[in-house]
Amino acid sequence: MVESNDTPTICVLGIGNVLWADEGFGVRCIEALQQRWQFADHVQLIDGGTQGLYLVQFVQAASHLLIFDAVDYGLEPGTLHCVADEEVPKFMGAKKMSLHQTGFQEVLALAQLTERYPQKVLLIGCQPEELEDYGGSLRPVVRAAMDEALAKGIAVLKEWGGDPQVRTKPLDTREAVTFAELGLVRYETERPDAEAACRQGDERFMP
Repeated sequence: MVESNDTPTICVLGIGNVLWADEGFGVRCIEALQQRWQFADHVQLIDGGTQGLYLVQFVQAASHLLIFDAVDYGLEPGTLHCVADEEVPKFMGAKKMSLHQTGFQEVLALAQLTERYPQKVLLIGCQPEELEDYGGSLRPVVRAAMDEALAKGIAVLKEWGGDPQVRTKPLDTREAVTFAELGLVRYETERPDAEAACRQGDERFMP
């Protein structure tokens, strides 16, 4: 376990792939969280994407870990479900939807093995609706769940001492933890439609 001290080391992590529709839920949450809120210096926001084991250093360094992700709970699309502490690794791989979930389950296992595991872990997961849409974006029901997910995250960060404050001036793109080129608004307005860019796979090669 990470040793406790007066000031917690808080890591807020969004994982997933924004190019596969609802798979991008976790990253979109981190993007929106940073755009709307500011935090104490001991809070670090990370766009984990699909980095897998490369994220272990952040997990090992954290005393408190908050994760946003799309998770197949077997529920109605857009449903949020929170999982805490020792239960989290079970859900990161039990119904894996992509390689990133298996990779992050290994990250948590490695942190436990090295005895550098956060004291507090919370997973805020959203049941996806669509994953098989390359180049697609969040489905409306999943995008609508983001505000509730962020509210849950902010409540937890207040409890953990992260001192969230509503952002008073727009985020400088140079400070953004997510790629500006893949920002949600830009992604939605500039990506080609499904007719111009086949997002389901060419049937000649992927019947």
